[in-house]
Amino acid sequence: MKYIMIFLLAVSVSCKNDIKKENSKAEETSRVDYLPYYNEESFTPNWITPNSKEEKAFHKIPDFELTNQLGEKVTQSTFENKIYITDFFFASCPGICPQMTGNMFKLQEEFINDDEVLFLSHTVTPTQDSVPVLKNYADKYGAIDHKWHLVTGDRIDIYELGRDQYFVENDLREPKTIDDFLHTENFLLIDKNKHIRGIYNGLNRASMQQLIIDVKALKEES
Repeated sequence: MKYIMIFLLAVSVSCKNDIKKENSKAEETSRVDYLPYYNEESFTPNWITPNSKEEKAFHKIPDFELTNQLGEKVTQSTFENKIYITDFFFASCPGICPQMTGNMFKLQEEFINDDEVLFLSHTVTPTQDSVPVLKNYADKYGAIDHKWHLVTGDRIDIYELGRDQYFVENDLREPKTIDDFLHTENFLLIDKNKHIRGIYNGLNRASMQQLIIDVKALKEES
């Protein structure tokens, strides 16, 4: 009887280890063949086949011209043939921004040697966040020049990008005006064709892990 109990215990431990390995493998891969596409603030997924006619006609982030922490011009050509993760912040934010920026840094570390993946953070207080302010902020949080662009520019341009193109606030209440402050914890995943392919809570660890998985899925897709 003693030997039977030992055998059963060994089998039980082995099964648990196999389950753990299986779960670990599942967590590293995407749950779907390809990621959905998004084109409005409700973030209802659109299941479109990549490289199809429908995909080519779908909503894309339009061109823009902003200035990064080095004083360099940043446009969509900066992200040509790149996947990028984007968010909106401001340097003097005492609340959620430091945690968001810390999580963006972790994502940068995850893809530090991957030239296909870049990062883009827009200030929502451009009159305060000058190039030197952004450079200090970038240095403080470990942003790598040309890997992670922290950008400033015209306030109207930034707010229109955030609300009308990225739909970053994900807010279905009454329409906002340029006078309403843009503040959100969301990160967005943009593919090489400038389509929105995911929205994630920049304060949530599980959401950040899913973002990493989805970036890898996009790389496989392209």
